[in-house]
Amino acid sequence: MTAPVRYGIIGTGMMGCEHLRDLAHLDDAEVVAISDPVPDSLSWGAASAGHPVATYADDRDLLARDDLDAVVIASPNVTHAALLDDVLATDLAVMVEKPMCTTVDDCRRVQRLAAGREAITWVGLEYRYMPTVSVLLEQLATGVCGTTRMVSIREHRFPFLVKVGNWNRFNDNTGGTLVEKCCHFFDLMRLVAGADPVRVMASGGQDVNHLDEVYDGRVPDILDNAFVIVDFANGARGSLDLSMFAEGGRYEQEITVVGDRAKLEAQVPGDEVHIGPRDRSGVRSVAAPMSDEVAYAGFHHGASFLEHVRFIDCIRSGRPAEVTVDDGYWSVLMGAAAHRSIDERRIVDLREYP
Repeated sequence: MTAPVRYGIIGTGMMGCEHLRDLAHLDDAEVVAISDPVPDSLSWGAASAGHPVATYADDRDLLARDDLDAVVIASPNVTHAALLDDVLATDLAVMVEKPMCTTVDDCRRVQRLAAGREAITWVGLEYRYMPTVSVLLEQLATGVCGTTRMVSIREHRFPFLVKVGNWNRFNDNTGGTLVEKCCHFFDLMRLVAGADPVRVMASGGQDVNHLDEVYDGRVPDILDNAFVIVDFANGARGSLDLSMFAEGGRYEQEITVVGDRAKLEAQVPGDEVHIGPRDRSGVRSVAAPMSDEVAYAGFHHGASFLEHVRFIDCIRSGRPAEVTVDDGYWSVLMGAAAHRSIDERRIVDLREYP
């Protein structure tokens, strides 16, 4: 029998523990070590692992072990760049949680560091593996829509959750809401459009959430609503409608793709994808159940579990990562450009980023 892939987990807060629970349900994986500088988080991680693991306060001590095959970085966003400097200097496969980094410059450096590595570098944009999203992508690949002209994504949800040290309340820790949260959606837009973005225009603000909160004398500056429009190089257009004070809706996310032949619609949570041809022959629905491969659904409808299944398969087969550092770079660039557009009240041409 093939030995399980041996993991180290760096960062054992909310998402780090999600990864630990995913891996506890995978026969082909074994977590052998975890690290986090916060003692409570380290204790949560040890409990979530489901079996005894080595614990470290410093990621460098974890990386010094000689029995690891792969590492997951699930620490606060602002730490990703420095941690990737450490991990990419090793021969370990790595999965880094989204966003890859909080700045475009850091993402560019990671691209350079990852280039030519034999071990894979995978960016945790797991929304691709949501049941309805994956079926929407499968249907799109059949050509049912014809040429994709528009993709729109609406996320109407609850405010940011409380995280360790309230790090997610501030732009300088997160990259801003449109990087921290919405990199998922910019990744999907680019994937659906089939081209790279060229221009971004956005409007947004912080109008409802966190206004009465103070941490170490600072009021949170994280925006809670926005509209973003993206032009792609092939003429396709994307739009994002974000509200983080709309937890009363039927769906958290709604995704629509319109081509010159048909329209696709999907919701999260949901269990169907709807196809509406332009000839008005009637809308038909395609079932989008959770994959039978999923042994643990977690917070992401089984998507983060499937992400590990695919990650391990790539490690075993020698295939490249399905979600690359280039994908991570573009998803951050689109969010950063949207923030620049809001701050400067103008359309941002992505050629402005060297």
